[in-house]
Amino acid sequence: MKIQQLFNNAFKETGPNMVLVHESENMKVINFNFKAGQGLPLHSHNIEGELVLAILEGQGEFLSKDGKVPAKAGDVLVCPIATPHGVGALTDMRVLVTIAPPI
Repeated sequence: MKIQQLFNNAFKETGPNMVLVHESENMKVINFNFKAGQGLPLHSHNIEGELVLAILEGQGEFLSKDGKVPAKAGDVLVCPIATPHGVGALTDMRVLVTIAPPI
């Protein structure tokens, strides 16, 4: 068993702070901390699998090929990892990303 405190991870002015929380043959869990205005552009991965983006703190937008969807703490996006996806922070925002299987 492994326990990690996600809220101790810092925000960076120079870009998103990405902290690997867990990686195994079954999944990868990453904590992203975005300052307001930062994000991950719309992208996709040409593999089979699923992606979960969970907003832990702050407000932002989920990005898709159809546009932007408001997102706030408590919101969760689940999609195939091959589906174009991204995220943008309107305020300082913490996002927990789970990828299964890992890439």
